[in-house]
Amino acid sequence: MFMRKLIGAVVGTVMVGAASALACAGAATAAPECPDLYVVAIPGTWETSDANPGEGMLASVTDNLPPNTRTDYVTYAATAFPWETDVYGRSKRQAIDIARGLVTAMVRQCGATKIALIGYSQGADAAGDLAAEIGTGTSPIRPERIVAVGLISDPRRSPTDALVGPAVDGAGAGGPRIGGFGFLTPKTRTICAVGDLYCAAPPTDFATRVAGFLAQASDPDPAQLWRYQQEADVIIDDLTATGVVPLIQNQLADPEMHERKQEFERFYNSFVHQSYPAYVVDSDGATATTWLRQWLVGLS
Repeated sequence: MFMRKLIGAVVGTVMVGAASALACAGAATAAPECPDLYVVAIPGTWETSDANPGEGMLASVTDNLPPNTRTDYVTYAATAFPWETDVYGRSKRQAIDIARGLVTAMVRQCGATKIALIGYSQGADAAGDLAAEIGTGTSPIRPERIVAVGLISDPRRSPTDALVGPAVDGAGAGGPRIGGFGFLTPKTRTICAVGDLYCAAPPTDFATRVAGFLAQASDPDPAQLWRYQQEADVIIDDLTATGVVPLIQNQLADPEMHERKQEFERFYNSFVHQSYPAYVVDSDGATATTWLRQWLVGLS
């Protein structure tokens, strides 16, 4: 009798302990609180670091968003030249891969959370490519999960992209994305300041288009070789159709290259690429960054 009571007490103690352990385990593994809106922000070249991933052009967009919004910044190499950590193509691919991982994790954890992608400069290049991947069906992420794509100074801006602000000529220096944004086209907005050669290279500036293509294809992704070939074919077709093959030869000639160098120096010294916090895009006086922030607030 005594042994039966002792065993029962021990079993009861074990069961209570097991229940407590299960409760603790359940608490430890419970899904995090899901935001109404999840913003994945990709900074521009030289803007991001492990210490300050939220600094840069997009900080004024994401600071103090409503409390039901969560923002994660993509920390990546954010470099452009071979003598830096990574060449442009490898740096951008790293940004895309990290952003894709963040979106995928949120999709799995929070079934009702709306997701927005935003980027500036190289970050807009990466965010736009990820959006195109999702919108054209080459990603397992469903396009209906994405409610907004905001791109500031996108080097792959197409003349057909929905532009917020004054009209600009030409297209991004990297050339438009083949296939566009697919199902995400109605949810995508691009902002490009007049005179920003990153997102508004003149339509006959084939030297810049070739340079932009080479930057995009630096450290090429074997899975994207077909896309590089398509983009190269577009440049060649445009050259042939417009009969300006001699023009690109002139653009690469020494006197023309000297003039182009001076033009780019004027562009860099103008700081137009950094002007978006003051660049007015609508009749209410909203600047590029305030307009993008107000858009996100309306979606949260």
